Amino acid sequence: MSSAIQQAAELLLHSASTVALTGAGISTPSGIPDFRSARTGLWNQADPMEVASLLSFYQHPETFYRWISPLLSRMVDARPNGAHRVLANMERHGLLDLVVTQNIDSLHQAAGSRQVCELHGHIRTITCLRCDDRSPADPHLRLVVDGGLPPPCARCGGLLKPDVILYGEALPHETLAAAQQAALRCDVMLVVGTSLEVMPAADLPMLTRRRGGRLILVNRDRTPLDDKADVLIRADVVKGLQAVWRALTR
Repeated sequence: MSSAIQQAAELLLHSASTVALTGAGISTPSGIPDFRSARTGLWNQADPMEVASLLSFYQHPETFYRWISPLLSRMVDARPNGAHRVLANMERHGLLDLVVTQNIDSLHQAAGSRQVCELHGHIRTITCLRCDDRSPADPHLRLVVDGGLPPPCARCGGLLKPDVILYGEALPHETLAAAQQAALRCDVMLVVGTSLEVMPAADLPMLTRRRGGRLILVNRDRTPLDDKADVLIRADVVKGLQAVWRALTR
């Protein structure tokens, strides 16, 4: 792995613009389960179309909140790990322009990253599906963690939904466009902890490749783009990124 680490460091040091793309695998060391691992992935325990689609949420919001309650409990207690901190350090030292993440846990911001594009939303706010009133999610989601449901919207009595993207729901246009533009602009994309199976996030590395940029993949498991990577680091994401950081700061 040492050769790949050194190659990654060289690419990053000579890149005028670097973007990181992160998925659930960067947060599993913080105690948040991912969705697609063979044994522990959340979609091995529930059908996403039944518990986490926009249609099912409208029809049976209690099913969604019952399913997400244990996940929310882990997110509340989670803290950034070494991989999150490496990306934040890279930004502070001018080695990373932007983190594009599929995660909703806000751990990048907690680690100190300032430029974060959240493709799949976040749990910091909650919105009424009837009147679009938005408010802090924390008091509502604490009710969910305790086994309850958010109350109806205080403004109109409508259904409240956390600002996360569900199946069947379009990604916010401005957020997706910003991620795509960054992918097209960067010299290097650092892909960390994502299965690269969910579109349109999975296409972002190929936008970088098609423009002539380079790809660094850090992941424990295989991905569909392994053969497209300029550097492939098959490792635990924390150990892998920390090794890259040590090579960058020698």
